Amino acid sequence: MFGQRLRLARKQAGLSMQALAESLTPGISAQAINKYEADKMMPSSAVLVGLSKSLGVSLDFLMGGQVHELQSLEWRKTSNASAQDRAKAEMVVIGKLEDYLAIEDILEIQQPDNPFAEVRIDQVEDDDALDRKALQVREKWQLGIDPIPSMTALLEDKGLKVIETDLPERINGMACHVERADLPPTEVIVVARQTNVERKRFNLAHELAHRIIAGTENPSIRLEPAMNRFAGAFLVPAEHLTALAGENQRGVTYHEIMRLKRTYGVSAAAMLMRLGQVGILSRAAVEYAFKTYARSWRSTEPEALEDGEGFAAFEVPQRFEGLVWRALGEELISPVRAAQMLGLPLNIVERAIRGPRDL
Repeated sequence: MFGQRLRLARKQAGLSMQALAESLTPGISAQAINKYEADKMMPSSAVLVGLSKSLGVSLDFLMGGQVHELQSLEWRKTSNASAQDRAKAEMVVIGKLEDYLAIEDILEIQQPDNPFAEVRIDQVEDDDALDRKALQVREKWQLGIDPIPSMTALLEDKGLKVIETDLPERINGMACHVERADLPPTEVIVVARQTNVERKRFNLAHELAHRIIAGTENPSIRLEPAMNRFAGAFLVPAEHLTALAGENQRGVTYHEIMRLKRTYGVSAAAMLMRLGQVGILSRAAVEYAFKTYARSWRSTEPEALEDGEGFAAFEVPQRFEGLVWRALGEELISPVRAAQMLGLPLNIVERAIRGPRDL
């Protein structure tokens, strides 16, 4: 565990083994750094403190705790995201997870059984099967066909840990399995705070698809596009959309697309694709749109939902914060520890404990 943490910290600092070794006083060899990262040797306490200072990380981070290893990492990133960007993201996620898992341990919360076992399937054969599966999951979970107020709340209710945090600009999010020493593994989905709510909701629905559908049996259907198809069908059920928008239109106005995207909390590009998938627009009409007026929609969101507006007011992780306040109320953690976990000033936490004072 120490070796992995050291390697991450060195990469996010952009240092080679040689550069890190030379930054320490007294200096050590690059070979020693290599052995530390391979977990073949542990540094002395003096070297450990030096590593912490040189890398700008805490001793707690280097020595580990709740998180043994992040496995099966799936990145949501731009093509030019660097190894340094990924290392920074992993460090941020590990820090958040340490607190999340610690508060669950303090409250003695057990990891739930796999909540997706009852809806999971090994393969789907075509796009129609993906749409049917999305509807079946909604029926199984008694969600109806109306727009889902919060994908975040839905996934948290199903036992997934959803973390929203600041990530490097070129990374939109990630998902991974979290290995823990002598404890059952858990799963986490991370979304970048800077990502607009339309993309957050679609990314979360995409991650849900990965937990329900193992693969495709049709070689002409690639896995990631299939996950996107499921996400669109889950967020925008065909029956509801057809009732709202009508059938077999020759075209659709910009105003109507904006109205529909706000109704379902999805991007304009996803909305346009869904109109084509359910047959409201022809394939030719969708292709023409993306070649002309909608050409920029894949990279720039038109009329993006503002913070606190509509779905954006609900699409925020709440479980971790709720657990911290619960532990504080039960006097299982101190106000100082709660403030550190919540990232709030101590005086704000203390005021929330006692309530506003009478004037």
